[in-house]
Amino acid sequence: MSAVELELDLDAFEGPFDLLLALVLREELPLAEVDVAAIVLAFCERLAEEGRLDLDACGEFLVLVSSLLELKARALFPDEAAELDELEPEEAAQELARRLAEYRRAKAAAAWLGERLEAERTRFFRVGPPALGPRPEPRLPAERPERLALALRALAAPPRQVSLAHLELRFPLVERFRERFRAVLRGRRRFDFDGELGGLSRVEQAVALLALLELRRSGEIAIDQASAFGPIRVSRGERRDAWTARSA
Repeated sequence: MSAVELELDLDAFEGPFDLLLALVLREELPLAEVDVAAIVLAFCERLAEEGRLDLDACGEFLVLVSSLLELKARALFPDEAAELDELEPEEAAQELARRLAEYRRAKAAAAWLGERLEAERTRFFRVGPPALGPRPEPRLPAERPERLALALRALAAPPRQVSLAHLELRFPLVERFRERFRAVLRGRRRFDFDGELGGLSRVEQAVALLALLELRRSGEIAIDQASAFGPIRVSRGERRDAWTARSA
């Protein structure tokens, strides 16, 4: 088994380990998106499937993962090295001493936590009441038959009918708009269709357009539109007898 042939299924990458390393070295895959812990788990699962410990593969994998971790750490803190290069020798020595002191404190805290863990290893804490303690008897509320009767009566009542009247579409009559347009043309020879739609709903506008088309089909009006989506001009049509009869 070779570490570079390990198949990975990560959030940011899917494929062999050697391809992941090649993409990282060519800076085609951001290191911040690479989950190194998932790579280690995949390698451990592969070892469990093999059933034997391959020391050469383990050594190769440790070298590759450590290099990957070092590159990722440098990528996550790119400005730190630049800041250290700008320091004078005395300032750099002081910064190094400060970091060593922080490291000693962190190491001492880790050792103290390890000692506490070892000392408390044989102690277990129970979550919940003690097993041999007295258990209180559950207390039922006082019986009230009238409340039970009210609840049963509410369940037996038929549900209230929900009104759907507000969902109904009410279409105005086409004849109403036909007469409206005829009345406008009796006083004027031409009008703007968009100007007559002010304050109307979308349903009423659709019915008004249908009435306009019916008047055009019967020859009572003429429609003129200079361009697509331009204003619609409506004028009197060729049926003079219709206008004369209605005017009389």
